[in-house]
Amino acid sequence: MKITLKDGSVIEVENGTTAEQIAKSISDNLFRAALVAKVNGELVDLKSPITSDATLEILTYRDEEGREVYRHTASHILAQAIKTVYPAAQLAIGPATATGFYYDVDLPFAITMDDLVAVETEMNRIIAADLPIEREVVARKAAMAQMQGYDEVYKMQLIEELPARSKITFYRQGNFVDLCRGPHLPSTGKVKHVKLIQIAGAYWKGDEHNKMLTRIYGVAFEKKSEVEEYLQKLAEAKKRDHNKLGRDMQLFMTEERIGQGLPLFMPKGAKMIQTMQRFVEDEEQRRGYMLTKTPYMAKSDLYKLSGHWDHYRDGMFIIGDEVMDDEVLALRPMTCPFQYMIYKNGLKSYRDLPCRYNETSTLFRNESSGEMHGLTRVRQFTLAEGHIICTPEQLEAEFKGCLDLCEYMLNTFGLHDDIFYRFSRWDPKDKDKYIQDPAKWKEAEKTMKTILDDLGVNYVEGIGEAAFYGPKLDIQSRNVYGKEDTLLTIQVDMFLAEKFDMTYIDENGEKKTPYIIHRSSIGCYERTLALLIEKFGGAFPLWISPEQVRVMSLTERTADKCKQITDELKRRGILATEDNRNEKIGYKIREAQVDKVPYMLVIGDKEAEQNLVSVRHRNDNLGTMTFDEFYHKIREEIDTKAIN
Repeated sequence: MKITLKDGSVIEVENGTTAEQIAKSISDNLFRAALVAKVNGELVDLKSPITSDATLEILTYRDEEGREVYRHTASHILAQAIKTVYPAAQLAIGPATATGFYYDVDLPFAITMDDLVAVETEMNRIIAADLPIEREVVARKAAMAQMQGYDEVYKMQLIEELPARSKITFYRQGNFVDLCRGPHLPSTGKVKHVKLIQIAGAYWKGDEHNKMLTRIYGVAFEKKSEVEEYLQKLAEAKKRDHNKLGRDMQLFMTEERIGQGLPLFMPKGAKMIQTMQRFVEDEEQRRGYMLTKTPYMAKSDLYKLSGHWDHYRDGMFIIGDEVMDDEVLALRPMTCPFQYMIYKNGLKSYRDLPCRYNETSTLFRNESSGEMHGLTRVRQFTLAEGHIICTPEQLEAEFKGCLDLCEYMLNTFGLHDDIFYRFSRWDPKDKDKYIQDPAKWKEAEKTMKTILDDLGVNYVEGIGEAAFYGPKLDIQSRNVYGKEDTLLTIQVDMFLAEKFDMTYIDENGEKKTPYIIHRSSIGCYERTLALLIEKFGGAFPLWISPEQVRVMSLTERTADKCKQITDELKRRGILATEDNRNEKIGYKIREAQVDKVPYMLVIGDKEAEQNLVSVRHRNDNLGTMTFDEFYHKIREEIDTKAIN
C-alpha cells in the first residue's frame, strides 16, 4: 500500500497500518509530537487503520487543525472530571473554540469559580494518568441502549435525532465514555496544560425555550508559559471589554424595566453615535447615494412579498397578538423592501441606473436572550444601510464601489487591520432558510465569486451563512475575547427585484429586471462603537471623542478666563468642557486622564495674562502655546481624522 506524505515522498506500508505507526517509522520526534492525522484530506484519529493508497499528513500542535483537536480532547477531559466530581451532572455538548473549549452541563445546583478548583485538579489527574482514548462505532439502536445505561438524557436526545441507519461514534478514556464524532488525541496525556477560566449560562441548543445549562470554559496549551500569557491577555481583555468600560465611561447603560438588548445611550455615547452618523451620511452623499427615510413598521403583506415572513419571521417583532382592522403589523428587521417601493414609484430607464439609496435605519430583531451582549448583539439597533439597483453590466463596478467605501470607513475608524473577509454561501440542504431556486443560487454565487476573485479579495468561505435571498461578502471582526461577529456586509441579490416586479427600460426599449446590491458602509453603529471602545480602550481618536478638550483653572482667579476659552472652543465646533472646581490641579489632571480626555488646558495667572494655554495630551505634557496655535493643531487632527 502506497502512502504519499506531505513533502511529496511516497512510502510503502502494509494494509491496515495506522498513521501513528507511520509517524513512528519516520522519526521519534514526529511520533511524540503527532496529535491527529489527515488521510486524503479528512481528519482521522492517529490509531485509525489506513486500508488503501492514500495521502497522509501528520498534524502536530503547530497546525491549527491539530490545536483544534487538542482543545476538543481537553473538553472531554473536562467532561470526565465533572462526572467524577459531580456524578449527578448531565452532560450536553463540549466543542473546541477559537481559543479553548467549553462543556455544557446540567447540574442540580449552582457552582462558582471556587468549585472549579476541584474539577481542574481532577482534569490534571486524568492528564497525568495518560489514559488511552479509544474509538467505538456502533449502530444507532445499540448506541441508544448504551447511553440509556449511562443515564445521559441530553446525549440520548442527540442520538434520537439522528437517522435510524446512522452509525454512532463513542470515545472511551478509562471508565468514561462520551458520544462524539471525533477525532481525538491518542491519549489524555497528550494534553499538557489546562486552565478553567469562566462559568456562564447557556440554553440547551441555544434555544431560550429550553433549559438553562451551566457552561464551563477552559483553555488548553502545550506550554505553561502559553497559559500564563493567555491569562495576562484575558486580564487585559476584561479591562477593555466594552460592556464594562462603556458603562464605566458613561457611554451607555441598560435598565431592567426597559428590557434586555435595548441600550440607553448617555450624552457621551449619543454624541459619538451622532459624530459617526454625520460623517457616514456625508461620505455616502459624496459618493452618489440618495437619502431615504422610511417607516419603522409595515403590514405583513410587505414582508410576505419580500420573503421575510417565510424565512425570517421568528426573528421579527410582530405587533400585537390579534389582527387589527384586518392588518398584521411588524417592526422592520431590514429596510430593503421599503426602498424597493421607492424605486418602483415611477418608470426607470437604464439612464437612471445605478440607483443608490442609503438610510440610517433603526431596525428590530428578536434576538434570543442568551445571544445578547452589551452593544454587539441587541434587539434594536441602527444600521448604515443602503441598496443599489443596477444593470448586470454595472454589478461588478458597483460592488467594487461598495467594498471601497467599506474599506475607507474601516481605515478612517482605525479598524481595518482587525478584520477578515468571508464569502457567505447558501446551504442547499436547508430548505427552510433559503429561497429555493438552485439555478439562480448557482448563478449568483458564480457571479459573486468572479467579482471577489477579480478584486483580489482574500476570503474564507462560509456554507450556510448567506442571506435567504443571496450570497454575501461578510467583513468579520473579533472582540477582545476572540468572539467573531459580522461588522459589515455586501450582498448580491438576484431574487427580490423579480419578486417586487422592479424593472427598468434598457437602451433597446425592452423591460429588464435589475440586480440589487445590499450593503452597509460602517455596519451597525452599536456594534462598531463596541469595537471602537475595545480597540482604543476608551482613549478614542480626537475626532470621535465625546469630550475633546477639558479647560482647567489653576486658581479661582482664572475661572473666568477658563470659561472664556471654553466658550470660544465651543463656538469653533470643539467639544470642550471647563473644570473650575476648587480642587488641586493635580487632582483635576488625574481625573481627566481617567476619563481619557484627549487634551487638557491648564490656565494659571501667567496664561490668563498673556493669552496662552498650557497644553497636556492625555499621554504627554506639550508645554505652552498660544490659543490659536492650539486650536489649529487640534483642528487639523480633527479634519484629517487622525488615528493616534
